[in-house]
Amino acid sequence: MKIAVGSKNPAKIQAVLDVYESAEIISLQVETGVSEQPFSDEETLEGARTRARNCLIHSDADIGIGLEGGVVKMKQGLFLCNWGAMATRDGSVFVAGGARVPLPDIVAGKLMHGEELGPVMDTFTKQTNISKKEGAIGVFTNERITRSDMFLHIMRMLAGQHEYKLKN
Repeated sequence: MKIAVGSKNPAKIQAVLDVYESAEIISLQVETGVSEQPFSDEETLEGARTRARNCLIHSDADIGIGLEGGVVKMKQGLFLCNWGAMATRDGSVFVAGGARVPLPDIVAGKLMHGEELGPVMDTFTKQTNISKKEGAIGVFTNERITRSDMFLHIMRMLAGQHEYKLKN
């Protein structure tokens, strides 16, 4: 089986590798069709779906995977959100969503003023490429859940839905 992941981000690729250890995995930089900083569940999910579909368009893979992180505004503040989508050659698209944690006001405020989470987190932590490592979720959960872990949870749900469909 050949699987295309619509990202070059190591955290996302690792989540796919952890679920599909024996598959051939390729990573592609594909368009998401959404803003650099998705700002709702709907926009984040649409980015994941578009990544997954674009993987199939731009490769000969059997399965396309889109994993997208974003934020969602709630009465209680700004929360991280994340979504995944799996597209297959038969036209099926499976989706799953994951963890939520609130962002501190200092980070949320910058996002509300148009900045993107990755660079904001690099400044906040005084490190580089946080989004390719533990991610904001790792920082704000004391690395009990990393970005790869967060997407692994989503990948397990996507794989399980796909397996269920094949079985029934």
